[in-house]
Amino acid sequence: MKNTRSIGIFAHVDSGKTTLSERLLTIAGAIRKTGSVDHGTAHTDRLDIERRRGISVQAACAPLQWKGARINLIDTPGHSDFAAEIERSMWVLDAAVLLVSGPDGIQPQAELLIKSLRAQSIPTLIFVNKMDRYAAVPGVIIAETQKKLDSRIVPYSDDDALMAFIADNDEKALSDYLDGVVYPRPTLESRFRESFMRAEAFPLFLGSAVTGDGVTALLDAIVSLVQPIDRTEEPACGVVFALDSDSSMGRGAYVRMFSGVLKNRDQITLPIVRESAYARKESTEQRKITQIRDLSVDGRGGDLGVLEASEIGIVFGLGDIAVGQIIGDPALPPRSLAQGYLREPLLMVKVNPETDADRPALQKALGILKAEDPLLDVQYALGEAHIRVMGNIHLEILLERIRERFGLRVTFSESTIIYHETIREPVEGFCAYLMPKPCWAVIKFLIEPAPRGTGVTYRSEVHVRKIKARYQHQIEQGLANALRQGMMGWPVDDVHITLIDGEDHQFHTHPLDFIIAAPMALMDGLRRAETVLLEPVLELKITLPCEAGGRVMSEIVAMRGETLETHLTDDDGEMLLVAKVPARSSMDFPTRLAAMTGGRGMLTSRIFGYQECPIESGASCPRAGVNPLDTAKYILAARSALESEIF
Repeated sequence: MKNTRSIGIFAHVDSGKTTLSERLLTIAGAIRKTGSVDHGTAHTDRLDIERRRGISVQAACAPLQWKGARINLIDTPGHSDFAAEIERSMWVLDAAVLLVSGPDGIQPQAELLIKSLRAQSIPTLIFVNKMDRYAAVPGVIIAETQKKLDSRIVPYSDDDALMAFIADNDEKALSDYLDGVVYPRPTLESRFRESFMRAEAFPLFLGSAVTGDGVTALLDAIVSLVQPIDRTEEPACGVVFALDSDSSMGRGAYVRMFSGVLKNRDQITLPIVRESAYARKESTEQRKITQIRDLSVDGRGGDLGVLEASEIGIVFGLGDIAVGQIIGDPALPPRSLAQGYLREPLLMVKVNPETDADRPALQKALGILKAEDPLLDVQYALGEAHIRVMGNIHLEILLERIRERFGLRVTFSESTIIYHETIREPVEGFCAYLMPKPCWAVIKFLIEPAPRGTGVTYRSEVHVRKIKARYQHQIEQGLANALRQGMMGWPVDDVHITLIDGEDHQFHTHPLDFIIAAPMALMDGLRRAETVLLEPVLELKITLPCEAGGRVMSEIVAMRGETLETHLTDDDGEMLLVAKVPARSSMDFPTRLAAMTGGRGMLTSRIFGYQECPIESGASCPRAGVNPLDTAKYILAARSALESEIF
């Protein structure tokens, strides 16, 4: 294992995140001249659209060397519409730098970010930026970070503060501290490092990315505090967290290795999941690595040949691999690689090509984009593509990327909120798939409502003598995709499904019979039940002038929302308001908030959960493919006897 650390930089939008990345690269000598976001010359803004708009759309990796250590710097987007990209960046980190703006104080997005970093137990350094401005008061901003982000934030340059923190967690140190003893600096750093690496302490640095003040101290701390674990001798395990394409090499996968070693020409076995409308097929496939490239400031370096634990490289030869794919044992990654701490897509739109002749090219383009961002969740209904998106900025960026990257002109339909559906009372669902021969699959489910937010759970009470284990596994596979569309076409949520009866046949059961039958049994049960529509609800955190508070709270009531808490901030004349509001009624609320507060209101939102709403408040979703309740047509389509697709 080389002396390597992977560090992500996270921040509220416009806090100076990309500027800090540029300054770190300049001080370390990785680049000669600091780039500018405003002038479109930032080295980590590599897409044309990023340079034009002055915002980061996707995470970018750039290496630097500092005091004998290699630091892979990962600059992440700041806008909440790209939360999925932010979360994927967290998969690969040894530590993070959370940037806050001194003059602007702690923005709600910073609170969401540190909550997500803590949930993943990622060691985090706090850098307070723009301290060269007159409005930035060190004592005030330090107290605010401790109050709003975490009480365990400690000014790292202050020996007394470090000693006080250590004393809070150690009786001997407390006794020494009360006697006026402050340990030598090396001892303080060593003791603090233990808590830092457990994500139980957060060093704070004051500085300015523009002037460079405090940036060298930040680099020193990254090298001294962040201690990668040597797992080179363990079995190979890594994760694909981004994709790229090369005109000669094909698809390149950005891979962070957690353990073991990968080499050029290695044969690796990958677990592959392929989905159709009625089946989720899991298998293993052999792939041969054709080349491993190093990172570079301009995006892609030379042939590296070997990728060791703790390193990041670009791996070619993995075929149609997608973001989120685990290389090696899926039990070995040190943290969860699932989505969920920041936000999930709440909007669905239909993608319309300029002409019908463009549909095959559009389908191919969307397939590539889905591999790069699985949360797009591209689905087809009656030949038309639907995607899930985070918000209007996300849509605008997609529109430009499809045009610039694939040469296609598309339009989007008006966005639709993504509802979920569930049931109110327990119900049984049954399917006897016995005709037309040859086939034999009998299934009976008990489908029960579950508490809000618990999702879908499944278990079997059927002995393997009645349904063999391999067929029971197929039932789970068939359910996975069937649950994506209920009676109204929305994902089915908050249900517990139990396999209570069924049978296979020694001679007549064929491999796909139970995969085909499971959606029919599920939909039979949902048809018998009373459908409950669930709408997404957002938690809003709003900082606004006190005089606008009454008007904003009235607006929340008008949106069918509820104010959860209000209190005054440390800034004179301002208040913080926390509310929960249905996503459907709050789509244009940011614009209305700006008008009500004279542009002084600041808003962040996150998914709060789902709540029941009247059926008439929502809308049905176009079904992708054949409904399993249309039994004859569904079976023919499942057997590839129709030109129409299941999904």
